[in-house]
Amino acid sequence: MNKNDLIARVAQDAKLTKGDASEAVEATLDNVIKALQGGDEVRLVGFGTFSVTQRAASEGRNPRTGEKIHIPASKNPKFKAGKALKDAVNT
Repeated sequence: MNKNDLIARVAQDAKLTKGDASEAVEATLDNVIKALQGGDEVRLVGFGTFSVTQRAASEGRNPRTGEKIHIPASKNPKFKAGKALKDAVNT
């Protein structure tokens, strides 16, 4: 399922126009991104939790040359599925 498929299903299930459903989906995703950028977690009870993890800088090796390379520190988005989502997928 891609974003357009999701929008179509939201429109159908919520009895909205595709335009309204598109705005709702976009607003939801934008607000999740803004919360994560601000350092907050987004907890959707029963669905899961979006958060940001910190990765420390490290040294790696180029597999072709064996040369050491510096891997900079970064922030990475993380999603942990909630119990209800896990149960729904495993039924």
